[in-house]
Amino acid sequence: EEEEEKKDEEMTDAKDGEAADADAKAEEAEEGKEEETKEEAAKPKEPEKPKELETDAADETRPKVTPGTVDFSSHDATLNVMPTANNRLLMALTEGGFQYLLAGVRSTVGLKSGRYLFEAKIVESHSGKSDQGATGAGQNGQGPMPRQQVRLGLSTAGSSLFLADGSSGSVSFDSEGYFVHEKSRKRVSQKFGRDVTVALLINLDESSPNANTISLFRDGVRICEPQAIPEKLKGKPLFPTITYKNVTLQVNFGPAPMRPLPFKCHMLSEAAAADVEVAVVPKPADGKYEVLFPVGLPDVGYFDWVDQFVERNPSFVELSDRKIVEWAVKSGMWKPKGAGHSNDKPDMKFGLPQMDDMSVRRLLSHIAPTARRNFIIPELKANLVASERAEALARFTSPEFKKTATVIVGEPTAEYKARVQELLIAEKKRKAEAEKKKKSADGDRKKLLEEKKKKAAAAKRKREGGDEEAKEEEEEEKEEPAADGEIVVELTDEEKALSFRKLGADITENLLAKAYAFFSLPTTEEGFASVSYAWSAEEAAGKTLKDWIFAKKLTQRVEDLKAGESFKEAWTAWQKTLSEWRKLQQEWKDPSRRKALLAKKAEAKKKEAEEKGDEAPKEDAKMEIDFEELDVFAVEDVKDLGDGRPLFSDYVFEDWTLLSVRYELHILLHSFKKDLNDPDRPSFSEKDLAFYYNKYFKKQFGLKTFAVEKLADLADLIKDTFSINEKTTFLEAALTDDTPITNFVKLTEDHRRERQRRL
Repeated sequence: EEEEEKKDEEMTDAKDGEAADADAKAEEAEEGKEEETKEEAAKPKEPEKPKELETDAADETRPKVTPGTVDFSSHDATLNVMPTANNRLLMALTEGGFQYLLAGVRSTVGLKSGRYLFEAKIVESHSGKSDQGATGAGQNGQGPMPRQQVRLGLSTAGSSLFLADGSSGSVSFDSEGYFVHEKSRKRVSQKFGRDVTVALLINLDESSPNANTISLFRDGVRICEPQAIPEKLKGKPLFPTITYKNVTLQVNFGPAPMRPLPFKCHMLSEAAAADVEVAVVPKPADGKYEVLFPVGLPDVGYFDWVDQFVERNPSFVELSDRKIVEWAVKSGMWKPKGAGHSNDKPDMKFGLPQMDDMSVRRLLSHIAPTARRNFIIPELKANLVASERAEALARFTSPEFKKTATVIVGEPTAEYKARVQELLIAEKKRKAEAEKKKKSADGDRKKLLEEKKKKAAAAKRKREGGDEEAKEEEEEEKEEPAADGEIVVELTDEEKALSFRKLGADITENLLAKAYAFFSLPTTEEGFASVSYAWSAEEAAGKTLKDWIFAKKLTQRVEDLKAGESFKEAWTAWQKTLSEWRKLQQEWKDPSRRKALLAKKAEAKKKEAEEKGDEAPKEDAKMEIDFEELDVFAVEDVKDLGDGRPLFSDYVFEDWTLLSVRYELHILLHSFKKDLNDPDRPSFSEKDLAFYYNKYFKKQFGLKTFAVEKLADLADLIKDTFSINEKTTFLEAALTDDTPITNFVKLTEDHRRERQRRL
């Protein structure tokens, strides 16, 4: 019984323990729920979407802009913009390389105040041609992505037509959902594509809670919160602007929206006249648009003058290769950095077949004459050559155009010089700021590295038990941040004396060498309505060009010079004669062959005597000749001094080499003068000797062959053949053009004997 009672007690205790455990678990679960509830309560709630702060617009009682005022400006658009359907559809050229280039157009009115709306819809997308065959590493084997793109925004008058190109004169949304100003680009909305109506709301109403913001709506629904207009743009008239590529856009300025918004808002075409500024398009005074051809010399401020002119005359559109490259870069392509190019003709190879085939340049030459715009054509080399000027003038045959030329040659104006000084200071300051930024970044990087090393060392000491030392190491004095003062730069005396900036080569040396001799200044007889002179007057500019060409002739190579027939005949005859002389010397030096040679000559003399009816010379009669005392210049036949011995019998390798170079330099100098036929350039300079030597003789010229280091040393060695003019550095022949080739043998033999005497 006691055992049974004991068992009953144990069972009861076990049940009580299980019940206690269950209660404890229940309490823990309850506590867990309470903690979860507390944590959920502690978590921040997701913010509710803000309520729409835009309200219905009141009826406009003020005078409105006249109908037709609000539109896209044909004078403020890139040349690939093709408007149609009364400017309600915007298309763009897509042939060839144009499929990669952005199109941009600005409206005719800029907003100053109020709240207004305009809409756009992508009605057509163009895929463009395949990039098959693309090789440009910078383009990743394809054109800029995405292929179709739309940017809606605002820009100031005269600013870039390419929204989001990094400039400070615009702010925009793009079809990828980004809000862009200068180099800041952040995603703020959803993407939009074809067949949806996108509305850009511009709120410049100071009484509105969303004042100075722009918003984007898709099919009447807001897809982004109001984005603040940058401070730089506030207070300026802001013109609605569209930049697009490979799409056709339907644009609506009003009066009614295609897709109404949740609130009533006036369309742009219904704007109050007081809220907008209408862009004024200056009309030509004589009813004709101007095509200006600036004419200047390379590397003396040409492109700085062009940039200054376009800056002051924004109605002029520049047509040039450098602008095509700039356009491509702003459209998202990598700028090529190939060698052998210039400011006038930059590298146009982007690694995309449709860009590299020059289709953009070709199409622009067709489009420009159809546009009623002012153009400036800064083709530096082409504008200096009369035949190329004629070709350019022939493109603008319409009577709507007035073709003019401005010559920028000679001493620049004080205004231009001041502008150059400003540019030099700005460039110097830019470099100083970049250097300062680089040093600051390097300093921060070094400081961060030192801090990491110190922390690692402190952690190591702490692990080893040196807590106190670690604490002391951690307690460091905070350094005061260095004050960022404004960088002040000054020009050196040498820089202050500059009238032109060095911007790299305006024309490549190779192209300049081929063209500079044909440079001339334009005249009205060529077809120009007028020719003006921006710097020096006509007479002084003409003299400057003439002096410049003459100076170039002293230093520039003639790349396309060709050897004339007289040279070819003389060179062929020389090679044949030289070969005969060397063969004759070998026969004289060989005793067995010499005997045969003498016998042959004796037989020839006998035969000659018989033909003349004279007595044949006796076989044992020999002429005694003292070879060492012989007057080489009195020798009549260099192949036979009288005893069968040639004058060049003792020539060694060096003598034959000097004989050859004597005649080669002689014939080269005379042939150059004859073939070029330019009285201003009778010869060439020392630096171009190897070039012309290779052009005429098809072989390399090297001073090492003659064991000298300078050409002057060679000239001293064979001064009987040529010399170097100290004033012009031109090479001058010492002998006349009709000098017999045997004279060069005599000169070489005389030089050989002199060398032997010195030894």
